Amino acid sequence: MIEEAIRAFRKGKPVLLYDFESREGETDIAIPALAVEARDVAFMRREGGGLICVSVPFEAAELFGLPFMHEVLERSGTDFPVLRDLSQHDIKYDSRSSFSIWINHRDTFTGITDIDRSLTIRKMGEAVRSVLKGDDYDFGAEFRSPGHVAVLKASANLVYERVGQTELSIALAELAEITPAVAICEMLDEETGRALSKDRALEFAKEKGVPFVTGEEVVKAYREYEPVRVKI
Repeated sequence: MIEEAIRAFRKGKPVLLYDFESREGETDIAIPALAVEARDVAFMRREGGGLICVSVPFEAAELFGLPFMHEVLERSGTDFPVLRDLSQHDIKYDSRSSFSIWINHRDTFTGITDIDRSLTIRKMGEAVRSVLKGDDYDFGAEFRSPGHVAVLKASANLVYERVGQTELSIALAELAEITPAVAICEMLDEETGRALSKDRALEFAKEKGVPFVTGEEVVKAYREYEPVRVKI
């Protein structure tokens, strides 16, 4: 299925990305950021139902000057001690979160509509493409915070360091040789109140004709092919 997922990403199409039973055990809808339109945001919130985020590579986030949110909370804890307390990690499936800041593009209105969120996500894709090409980029001139799209900052060594949906989605984008910025959204089950099961996610994938790929497949392919980081 990895080849099918790569082909879909190259066309800007969605992929269902499952991590690991031993981790979150969740399936995310993943769509290349540059391809995201309002209908895609509607698809993610309707068929996914989780949090709509945009994953970016560590290198791009560093060039933008974007920290991890836990770093913001830790440093702000001097003035607001409760923030320092909130930054302590007790995540059962990982050592830390990949969350950075929340943004809206400056051309949005409220930031929450399908049109607004798709614009913010596409513009983040354009920003990643630009900064990885070596262009000067003024992040604060393009985006404001707080906003309605969560930015996820991948680990520096991707799946060699961490295998969350953030790293898996960026690794898949690199395998597809596209700009490594990806919108992701967890698939939830309104009947059980939990994450959608892997079996039901597979059924959905077959019904909708959307490729389904596991974290294990992505990690294996990434380690075998060791793609060059694409800067386009």
